[in-house]
Amino acid sequence: EWRQVIDIDLSGVFYGCRAAVPTMTERGYGRIVNIASIAGKEGNPNAVPYSAAKAGVIGLTKALAKEVATKGVLINAVAPAVIETPILAQVSEEHIRYMTSRIPMGRVGQPREVAALVAFLCSEELSFSTGAVYDISGGRATY
Repeated sequence: EWRQVIDIDLSGVFYGCRAAVPTMTERGYGRIVNIASIAGKEGNPNAVPYSAAKAGVIGLTKALAKEVATKGVLINAVAPAVIETPILAQVSEEHIRYMTSRIPMGRVGQPREVAALVAFLCSEELSFSTGAVYDISGGRATY
């Protein structure tokens, strides 16, 4: 499980960036938003590979953003908490209640809310943020 999760959730992000960054730097413009997770910041019990991979995405985002900061390419990440996606169907109602209890807003996030944040991070309006990790957690991440 370790290798598979790292290959998908961390190496996949690395290869995607490696493919996109040269063209973006050549053009002098680009936006990359990597999807991390609150698990990468806090660590989730019983999800060591996933937590480690998402922590790696955060480190990759910060390091690569510094490498291309003067080339017109901005690289940021978002770190969602629990978002209402089909994967929640695999989780017990009890576990969903537990996760939601840690969110001050008292609910799970919606995919459209994450999409709105990603759209802003990809927009031309954003021009002075790179290497940042934007939490979208209903108030769970307050650090």
